[in-house]
Amino acid sequence: MKVLKKKDIVLVVIIFLAALGAFLLHELIGAAAAGSVTVKVDGEIEAVYSLGEDKEIEINGGTNTLVIRNGKADMTEADCPDKLCVKQRAISRNKESIICLPNKVVVEADSKENSEFDAVAN
Repeated sequence: MKVLKKKDIVLVVIIFLAALGAFLLHELIGAAAAGSVTVKVDGEIEAVYSLGEDKEIEINGGTNTLVIRNGKADMTEADCPDKLCVKQRAISRNKESIICLPNKVVVEADSKENSEFDAVAN
């Protein structure tokens, strides 16, 4: 069994600190560059919200509830029968969307961060 030398431990600490620094930088800058979500009801833009600010929004007179937290938007409640919009994952990347057909609600992200599906879809 090989014992770690002093230089090995220093290298591990430096890598750990670099990773921690990158994570913190991403978190600090990420809120400013988070982008926004556009909420449309029946094809008309109802509002645009920043993904950098945590909030809970009632849409369409309370038929749907959108929660923005940690740079992501998630539909948490809906009064539609199938609740498919609630089952969709949270969005944050460019052109991702959450759609509630019964209530005619569309929430679309507008961000500088491209969706992981862009290369396939385009």
